[in-house]
Amino acid sequence: MYLITLDSQTDFESWRKTARALALHQIAPADVTWSVQGRAKEAVPAGLCEAPGLPPIETDGTFSVPANFIELARIAALHRDGERFALLYRLLWRLRTDHDLLETRADPDVAQATAMAVSVHRDMQRMRDVIRFREIGREHNAHYAAWFVPEHHIVEFTAPFFARRYADMPWSILTPDICAHWDGHAISFTPGISQTEMPAPNRLEETWRRHFPDHPITPEAPKKSHRNLSKASILEPLLADAERWTGGWITPRPEAPMKRKLAADDLDALRKEAAHCRACHLYKDATQTVFGEGPKSANIMLVGEQPGDKEDLAGHPFVGPAGQMLDRALEEAGVDRKKVYVTNAVKHFKFVPRGKVRLHQKPNTPEIRACRQWYEREVSAIQPDLIVAMGATAAQSVFGKITPIGKNRGRLIDLPDGRKALVTVHPSYLLRLPDPETKVLEYQRFVDDLKIAAGLQKKAARAA
Repeated sequence: MYLITLDSQTDFESWRKTARALALHQIAPADVTWSVQGRAKEAVPAGLCEAPGLPPIETDGTFSVPANFIELARIAALHRDGERFALLYRLLWRLRTDHDLLETRADPDVAQATAMAVSVHRDMQRMRDVIRFREIGREHNAHYAAWFVPEHHIVEFTAPFFARRYADMPWSILTPDICAHWDGHAISFTPGISQTEMPAPNRLEETWRRHFPDHPITPEAPKKSHRNLSKASILEPLLADAERWTGGWITPRPEAPMKRKLAADDLDALRKEAAHCRACHLYKDATQTVFGEGPKSANIMLVGEQPGDKEDLAGHPFVGPAGQMLDRALEEAGVDRKKVYVTNAVKHFKFVPRGKVRLHQKPNTPEIRACRQWYEREVSAIQPDLIVAMGATAAQSVFGKITPIGKNRGRLIDLPDGRKALVTVHPSYLLRLPDPETKVLEYQRFVDDLKIAAGLQKKAARAA
């Protein structure tokens, strides 16, 4: 009997190497017990001791398994089920002689491994959806922390997603399993926080300070753990196979893009959730959250900077002077305003009081980052074909980085998700121009930019 102890709960590469060696030595699954370093002793059958080193393989014989099994196993290995490594070795053992095993949907081992992989993927998607960072410190010394309780061992695998999304924002994700940290250059990991230490919202900063390294972050996870941080692209064939293997009885949530036909109350649910957003400090002074508005079927999304004084009081976007300017320009450009979804990069009004007047202040980068989650979720719900970024703040939110208006305006730009983007000025810019002649010329340029959107809208209407 062999007892194999892996270094960690996510040590897939060691499992893969050891499983191959065991199979080549003709060691049956019933003769192998899999464990993980640090696992409770009572979880290991009595009388077992660590397996001695396997003897050298004296034959040149080898074997191969379908590539989709490796993809399936890599994800299923992150499941919290303590028997997952034994299940995967059993499948590997059987696949040596039955290469079509994964096509047998009714097979208990295939069904169980597939269900595990889908459950892990759903947990990854849940982590991406519900993580909400809380700002600790201010401006240049700001750090962002979030608390999350995963169902499976997904933190190391999912952390690169947050590093890509919030590349220039230092953050920490605290979980009972392991804590992930990003300093703008590298991901590192520290031990998890026990459930008894789970922080209340007002204690998150205190908890973070106890667990965040005092020294500059450097990658500390074992190399084997870093090898597990594979690109999310391997999920795509896995999910397609999962549908095929299970006959459709497991339907995992797609990562992106989402289908246009979503539940009718998705936007209403987002709006209600955003009403309680505390991702940045702007909520403290603003009257309310001003969420986007427009038809769910809109194929054009207009993104502005933030609500102004009028919008903050009314609770609706673009109802003040800039909104009136926008409505007039859309009409002249031939864009049907009733078929457009309008929102802002930042959902709370930022201002400084001057007596009874509230003077507009431009949002800074941390505030834009903190609010970008709502923009992304609006895009997922609406699924527009074209996103019009009006002004520098909107462009930064849409492209995820500072994007100059001058050299990018007036042309369609491809976004990574396949949509098109159009950069132009914010209508409030036109209101601030002091010279009447310049104002007329710039207004016409703005209308010309919107005519590009009008052409796309008319083309979509004809196609429908």
